[in-house]
Amino acid sequence: QVQLVESGGGLVQAGGSLRLSCAASGRTFSSYNYAMGWFRQAPGKEREFVAAINWSRVLRDYADSVKGRFTISRDNAKNTMYLQMNSLKPEDTAVYYCVAHRFYESIRSPAYWGQGTQVTVSS
Repeated sequence: QVQLVESGGGLVQAGGSLRLSCAASGRTFSSYNYAMGWFRQAPGKEREFVAAINWSRVLRDYADSVKGRFTISRDNAKNTMYLQMNSLKPEDTAVYYCVAHRFYESIRSPAYWGQGTQVTVSS
């Protein structure tokens, strides 16, 4: 019903920046105002919430570990969400997943997941 495709991952030195993108598609995505967000999973660790944004872009939420460094945004005309990551640290190394849910209040229990994109930050 909803397909999510991430891009923009890669290798960057500590202190550098990357911008992730997530393209959404699907019949139901165009019919409902989906909230979107990002999770990540580092090697040997559980998946954790990173950031979320509602359809109107009024509501945004960030994990404490990324506040002030990461910015989530979206372009509804393009059905695309972004994560601008600045001042990257080695501990930001993880596979980053795009997620979506019809309700912003439930975005931390996503209904849809992308396949993930690897971000590696070297020290």
